Amino acid sequence: MPRLQLKVPPAIQLVIAAGLMWGLAELTPDLGLDRGLRTWLYRGLTVLGGLVVVRGWWDFRRARTTVDPTRPHKASSLVVTGAYRFSRNPMYLGFLLLLIGWAAFLDNAYSLAALPLIVLSLTQLQIRPEEDALQSRFGSDWEDYARRVRRWI
Repeated sequence: MPRLQLKVPPAIQLVIAAGLMWGLAELTPDLGLDRGLRTWLYRGLTVLGGLVVVRGWWDFRRARTTVDPTRPHKASSLVVTGAYRFSRNPMYLGFLLLLIGWAAFLDNAYSLAALPLIVLSLTQLQIRPEEDALQSRFGSDWEDYARRVRRWI
């Protein structure tokens, strides 16, 4: 897996996971959730996930640092404010919320099986290499931040 690190952008990983979830939903029985509940869950989680992603992106833009996930070594500043006070990876957390909303839309518990896969994929292919780059670039500032703030939530 090391040769795939920083090569598969997180947005592509999100689309792959959503496709896997859809495939699982097509092959397995529905949960039978009440349509109103399902709609509420889907919309709520989608809006929340989208807001978390946008807030993370906005915090990067405000800090005038790169938002390119394939080039973390180009970071010009360590973002520790806004959503980054609560999670070291709010954009990826937002992706996870979007996928949970997608599972609610699909009305399928089996589709949730893809969630640990996306967490593993993001962690191995993206987060760990990003953290290594940030450690190299920002040293003790990164170490202090990583001690204070959890990776996901």
